[in-house]
Amino acid sequence: MKTKLLAIIFLTTGFMASAQTENLPKTSAGFPINYNEAAIPAYILPEVLTLYNGQKVTDAKTWLEKRRPELIKSIEEIQFGKMPPPPTDLSFDVFDKETKVLEGTAVRRQVTIYLTKDSTSKMDLLIYLPTNAAGPVPLFFNVSFVANSQTVDDPGVRIGDIWTREGVKIKADQPSRFPKININQFISEGIGFATVYYGDIEPDFKEGLKFGIRSTYLKPEETTPKDDEWGAISAWSWGLSRAMDYFEHDNHIDNSRIALHGVSRLGKTVLWTGAYDTRFKLVIASVSGEGGAAITRRDYGENIKHITDTSRYYYQFAPAYHSYATKVDSLPFDAHSLVALMAPRALLLQTGSTDYWSDPKGEFIGAKEAQAVYALFGETGPGNASMPAAGDMSLVFNKLGYYMHDGGHGTIPSDWPVFITYLKKFL
Repeated sequence: MKTKLLAIIFLTTGFMASAQTENLPKTSAGFPINYNEAAIPAYILPEVLTLYNGQKVTDAKTWLEKRRPELIKSIEEIQFGKMPPPPTDLSFDVFDKETKVLEGTAVRRQVTIYLTKDSTSKMDLLIYLPTNAAGPVPLFFNVSFVANSQTVDDPGVRIGDIWTREGVKIKADQPSRFPKININQFISEGIGFATVYYGDIEPDFKEGLKFGIRSTYLKPEETTPKDDEWGAISAWSWGLSRAMDYFEHDNHIDNSRIALHGVSRLGKTVLWTGAYDTRFKLVIASVSGEGGAAITRRDYGENIKHITDTSRYYYQFAPAYHSYATKVDSLPFDAHSLVALMAPRALLLQTGSTDYWSDPKGEFIGAKEAQAVYALFGETGPGNASMPAAGDMSLVFNKLGYYMHDGGHGTIPSDWPVFITYLKKFL
């Protein structure tokens, strides 16, 4: 099998100088954190265009029919966990059908999606569509850390419930620490906007299993998912696909042009959702880091030991993933494999120049190593370009795009125009 010593190929100087990281935490979950490029051991990535039986993939047909399915299966069973099929008893309640908002430029819809027949599991979907659209419109779909009423500035949005970090459900009637999203920037470009609160699908804490969608699929004798069954990320992903089920029923939405966006753990979620559910045409994964687009074998910033420790986010992944914390080199895939699963559809990786924990350079390498799959379809990635400086948009205009803002973890106001530029080109 042809291999590449990527740690040697991609070593650069000065990008993450020790002076920039010396005040960062030195450990997480009791394990040391490496922020020194020179301390990264040489590693070998699994060949993304080689089947497990050793056969080389040289065309798009072989990728789609053989390599892609086996990678999906591996990543599902080892990293994120197997999801159940779509429910047969899914139902929708459009309780706010056509309310004109934003000075008449948009129509608001609010939909409750019932994930189970007994209505115990449900999520509220908030949608805005341009009023002057001549036909079905493309849609930017955001999965949010906060309730719909906290995501946008619209007093007409139903106040939902949110989960605290302590595992208590409360009314979302107070401002959140996250800035609200300006819907006008999408509507003015003829793009719809939708959002959903991820906690409606599955709460984001260790005991959240008891209250989320995963609990309804446990067998009577089970209290936890099996080693290869879904963690919270797969649960959120499964829920986003149920939102897509609704989009397919709404004739005002062009369900062939849905873009999906998430940040941090929700960046991982949208990457996995786009990989698994090919109905999504475009994904923007923001600062997805370890478990997302950043190369795991680099061991820079967060690693598998940190993220899957039982004191942290073990519950977000398939239990089997934790067993690879001390044997990362035996993983049959890496982040470039997950990134490649979006091909040939549009994927933009957004990172932050000082987000060392999420390893923006590792995400850039993930894109570089995945572009061979995009090339099978005649699509472009970063090519031979060096890692761009913060604010450089030169790699945004590729089907497999990369953009790094000047700053840390998350999205910032200057990112939204970049996203819209990408949407206008590829959505």
